Amino acid sequence: MAEASTGVSGGRLRFILSEMKPRGRWLTPFNVISIPVIIVGLVILWFRFTQGLGSVTNLSQAFPWGFWIGFDVVTGVAFAGGAYVITFVVYVMKEEKYRPIVRVTVLNGFLAYLFYAGALVLDLGRPWHIVNPIIGNSFGYNSVLFLVAWHFLLYMIAEAIEFSPAVAEWLGARKARRLLHAMTLAAVIFGITLSMLHQSGLGALFLLAKAKIHPLWYTEFIPILFFVSSIFAGLSMIIFEGTISEKVLKEYLGDKAGGHDNLVFGLAKGAAIAMFVYYFFKLLVFLHEGHWSELDTPWGWWFLVEVLGLVLLPCILYAFGARHRSLGIIKVAAVLTLIGIVVNRLNISVIAFNWQAPVHYIPSWQEIVVTLMIIFLEIWVFRWVVTRMPVYPGTNNRPAPAIDSD
Repeated sequence: MAEASTGVSGGRLRFILSEMKPRGRWLTPFNVISIPVIIVGLVILWFRFTQGLGSVTNLSQAFPWGFWIGFDVVTGVAFAGGAYVITFVVYVMKEEKYRPIVRVTVLNGFLAYLFYAGALVLDLGRPWHIVNPIIGNSFGYNSVLFLVAWHFLLYMIAEAIEFSPAVAEWLGARKARRLLHAMTLAAVIFGITLSMLHQSGLGALFLLAKAKIHPLWYTEFIPILFFVSSIFAGLSMIIFEGTISEKVLKEYLGDKAGGHDNLVFGLAKGAAIAMFVYYFFKLLVFLHEGHWSELDTPWGWWFLVEVLGLVLLPCILYAFGARHRSLGIIKVAAVLTLIGIVVNRLNISVIAFNWQAPVHYIPSWQEIVVTLMIIFLEIWVFRWVVTRMPVYPGTNNRPAPAIDSD
């Protein structure tokens, strides 16, 4: 029995090592662009960790949170919102037509949290203190940061459990797969609750900065706006990533005749509804606050670009595209929506933060390169996983490695 177990373990190890080998062509446009960026990013990080944040960033006492927080964390987490939305629709609402995209959506969400939450380490002056919010040290157990940290940690574990059956299938571990599959529903329900809490919790962090955020962007309803915007941000990211995957991962997508377009139309309808709710909230907040005089200023013009051009317009495009079944219009709406999320989150955390400061923060080129490095690394890991594990419908019928004796 022990010999059989040893043989299975050895077989799995050999299988994993064989899967580590590169596949396909190396000289692709993505590789040519991403590899130099990753190398330069790693060099920048060496300077960051040996010479401090000031050597590679433009952060200061007035602007302690910069591009790495505003984009990598605050914006990136919103883009990962599709995971909790789709799992809710499939496992709670029992909309089975979206099941083919559950695994890839959960994988995207897990990798986003893994890389974007990991980016917090880069932004901390003393990275080894990253455990402080989790244990409540110096923050207290009533701190919003304490709650967000625990939500992040537990939600990553929940997403790992949700995706783990795919890993078990890849390894041919049938008993483990059955056990992990049985845990999925509980992990989904737990994960949905956590995700709703920390999406709004990120917004609650900015409630402490009323005196620093421009009046057009500050409201006590920021947590609600962050939560609602994460819904259509996640759905838009699913549409955007699906468009890219159609072109570069065709052989793994399976038979699209089974209603792939209908999935996109359904996602567009959901995004349109969520965006209308978000726009309605924004309108109510503006009317209640009465910042009419602020509209006839450069900040007001920029606010109108965000709200009208990057919220209302894509909302209309989504509704029109879904009604008239136009994939092209829906894809344009998805891109505009993602740009709008980036603009909104950066407005609150960076652009309109300390807006009256005589010298404003502008991210250094090193900060931008490191952010691109993180995005490229996430795509590399995502590509490795989907080309080996049963993530897309086209790989669900791959034969498991013949190494399982259970």
